[in-house]
Amino acid sequence: MLTSALGYRGATSAPHRAAALAGRDILNAGGTAIEAMVAAAAAIAVAYPHMNGIGGDGFWLIHRPGQAPVGVSGCGRAAGLATPEWYAERGHEDAIPARGALAALTVPGTIDGWARALSLVPEARRLPLRDLLAPAIALARDGVAVTGNQSATTRDKLATLKGVPGFDEAFLVHGQPPAPGHLLRQEALARTLSRLAEAGLDDYYRGELAAVHADFLESQGSPLRLDDFHRFGAEIVTPLSVGTRAGQLSNMTPPTQGVASLMILALYDRLGVTEGEGFDHLHGLIEATKQAFLRRNAELGDPDHMATPAQDWLRDEALDPLAARIDRARALPWPHEPTPGDTIWMGAADANGCVVSFIQSVFWEFGSGLTCTDTGVFFQNRGAGFTLGDGPNRLRPHARPFHTLNPALAHLSDGRVLAYGTMGGEGQPQTQAAVFTRHVLYGQDLQAAVTAPRWLLGKTWGDATTTLKLEDRFDPALVAALRDAGHDVEMIAPFSDLAGHAGAVSLHPNGLIEAASDPRADGAALAF
Repeated sequence: MLTSALGYRGATSAPHRAAALAGRDILNAGGTAIEAMVAAAAAIAVAYPHMNGIGGDGFWLIHRPGQAPVGVSGCGRAAGLATPEWYAERGHEDAIPARGALAALTVPGTIDGWARALSLVPEARRLPLRDLLAPAIALARDGVAVTGNQSATTRDKLATLKGVPGFDEAFLVHGQPPAPGHLLRQEALARTLSRLAEAGLDDYYRGELAAVHADFLESQGSPLRLDDFHRFGAEIVTPLSVGTRAGQLSNMTPPTQGVASLMILALYDRLGVTEGEGFDHLHGLIEATKQAFLRRNAELGDPDHMATPAQDWLRDEALDPLAARIDRARALPWPHEPTPGDTIWMGAADANGCVVSFIQSVFWEFGSGLTCTDTGVFFQNRGAGFTLGDGPNRLRPHARPFHTLNPALAHLSDGRVLAYGTMGGEGQPQTQAAVFTRHVLYGQDLQAAVTAPRWLLGKTWGDATTTLKLEDRFDPALVAALRDAGHDVEMIAPFSDLAGHAGAVSLHPNGLIEAASDPRADGAALAF
């Protein structure tokens, strides 16, 4: 029987064991969940580079006892030079390239997100930054075993990445993807992390590292310049929230799709489904997803350019009409055009009641692929998600691109605090809904809810079809019922990466902490 990890002193959940262990060690040393997450974030940037890195963005939701939830948005902004005209002059009038220097057009925001999160820890009790980064430095310097997931992903995407400046040297072996178990050393990245440990995280934006990266990016043809690094700052934000019968749910503000994740659960709440795992459960969530995604696709983008604030989408007068459009027996015709993405989600909780939900990404596998060989940093391609035409996600200087990233946090009616999330681009809100409803509404053990078979409507990480994908572990009768209702069902392998890499950490009112991680990844859930 699948059961969650249980403890009272702390817990971590991550899709790579090295990250979970790094966070656990910081908790054991007396650090907070925030500090544990910085250690885990640095470690997983080294150990799972196909999914994330310090050249990408990051987002936090943080619960502290007696205080309202707070968010940290490490969302990189576009270069000051980045305009549709600038791309048209370089032969790109319709779309921004997805790989290479022209795809690297937004400032990496995750490092300053770490800094802003750490600022919430009282300085007098804060552990030294070098202690937080030490596990990652050791992994980069001494090497880490390449996972089967990284090996397969590199091989699958090799045609788009091979030859991108710096990529082959950093992540290929004699021009080929590394085999599972290959010892991947990232000595330049170790030096970079050591520099951050000694000089401070701000060096990435206003110090020596900023200058090195700005020179490299300009030399390769990216629109990013040193001034773009100098002007960047992560933001502390008030998360979006919505009330349901199960409790108050929070998620990240735009330009992330956090509002869509909240809409799905709020719409499903209005359906009043009382039993899990049957047709009403899956069909209800899938149809709620369609309603949420239709508005998301039409209106979500940089909050400075949205017609309606995202929090207003969560009002009763906005949600009730959408819920009324859901046919309880028939599927709404699909598809639409979604966006892929690559990400990691991690969670942590400490004995003092701090709970963190965190997500870090470079967008596609290895981001732009553009890698600075002097620093070992490869840069995200999140800016490739901008449009060059009109709309809320139009490319503008210093604008923020649409993000699939959205860490979730829930304050449940019974007093529990639940941090949960997943990688998986388009699938993130759907997997969040699956885990939440199974665990919170229908009483499944947390680990069982993460492990259970999942579905995915539309495209996501590594896939191009827009069908309703079901892992091949569902009851055949349920699959048949979904088909009969009009869903375009495609069966995918059990424990497929397409279904995301989810995790969760739950803090109970009595201090008990549960943790779960996804068997689809290479991670661990540790509680002690």
